[in-house]
Amino acid sequence: MADVSDRRLRVGVLGAGQIAQAAHLEACRKARNVELYALCDAADDLLGAVAAIHEPRVTYGDYERMLADPLVDAVIVAVADQFHVPMALKAIQSGKHVLVEKPMGVSVEECEALVGAVVESGLVLQVGTMRRFDPNIAFAREFIAEQIGEVLAMRCWSCDSTYRYEMTDALQPLVRTASAPVRPAGDPKADRRRYYLLGHASHLVDTARFLCGEIVSVRAQLAEKYGAFSWFVSTEFADGSIGHLDLTMSVRMDWFEGFHVYGEHGSVVAKAFQPWYFRAAEVECFSAADQTYHRPLGADGHFFRRQIEGFADTILNGAPQRGADVHDGLAAIRALVAIGRSLSSGETVKLADVAGAV
Repeated sequence: MADVSDRRLRVGVLGAGQIAQAAHLEACRKARNVELYALCDAADDLLGAVAAIHEPRVTYGDYERMLADPLVDAVIVAVADQFHVPMALKAIQSGKHVLVEKPMGVSVEECEALVGAVVESGLVLQVGTMRRFDPNIAFAREFIAEQIGEVLAMRCWSCDSTYRYEMTDALQPLVRTASAPVRPAGDPKADRRRYYLLGHASHLVDTARFLCGEIVSVRAQLAEKYGAFSWFVSTEFADGSIGHLDLTMSVRMDWFEGFHVYGEHGSVVAKAFQPWYFRAAEVECFSAADQTYHRPLGADGHFFRRQIEGFADTILNGAPQRGADVHDGLAAIRALVAIGRSLSSGETVKLADVAGAV
C-alpha cells in the first residue's frame, strides 16, 4: 500500500469508456492527493487511444493483472452497472480500496454480499454519487442538520432534458470508442424503465437520503407517454418527515434539477445544473433565527475531482468518509427495488421488506 507520508493515492481505473474519459481520468489527474497510476480495459484499441491522452504510468488489458500490481492502492470501477459488484468484490478480495460508479449494483442480494465483504476487509468502498461533493449541496446538508430543527417535508427532482446530448456533446471531451467493447449479456438499455431507475433515480434517491436521512417506505406512480417517462414517488423518512421525488426522462425544456426542504426553523431551496458544467448548485438557506437567507458561493464545482480527493483523504489520512459508503449504496438499491415493487402493486412498500433486482 502507499506510504501515507506522500499523501498521494495510486489509483487504477477499470474501464476506459465514456464515464472514465469524461470524468474520472481528468479528476485523478487534477486531484491534489491522487496519482493516475494505471488504466485497464479489455479493448486494446480503446486502451491505447485513451492512455495516449491521459498517460497513466502503466496499462493493463487484464483486470486480474492490475489487481495483482502491488503499487495499485485503489480501483475506480467505471464499467457497466451489471459488472459493478463482481468487479468491486474482486478488488476488495485483492486488498484494494474501491470507488465504484453508481448504482453500486443491480440487486439487493449482490449488494448485501458486497457489504459483508467490505465490512470484513476493513477497506474503504465509496459509491460515485458525486452530487454529495457539490460544495453547496454539502452546505445545505449541514444547514439542515444544524439549523432548521425538525424537518417537515422535502421535494427533490431530476428532470433530464431532451437537449441533454447537445449539451454534453459541447461540454465533454471527444469520447473515444472501442471497435469491440465488452458489454453485459443482452441489452441493458432495452428496458428503459430499469435503465433510467438505475442510472438516474440512484442519484435522486441518494440526494434525498443525504439531505434528510433514511427512507423507510415509498409509494410510486409512473406516467409513460410519447417516449417520455415520469416517476412520482412519495417517501416516508425515518424521522417521520415526508418527501416527493420526481424523476422525468425527458422534459421538453432545459435541464431541471433541485430540491426544497422545509423545517421547523428554516428552509432550503436549491437549483442544480447539468453536471458537465461542473457548476455548483445555487442554494439559499433561510434561517428564522436571524431572518436571513444564507447563500454559499461554492466556487469549486468539479464534483468528480472533489469526490476522488475525499476518497483519498479517507484512505490516506483517516478522514471521515464524506461520500456514499457501502451501506448507502445498499440502501439506494433497496429504494429502487421498492419503487419497482410499488409500481407493480400500487401499494406503499417498506424498504426493509424488499429483495431482488431493480
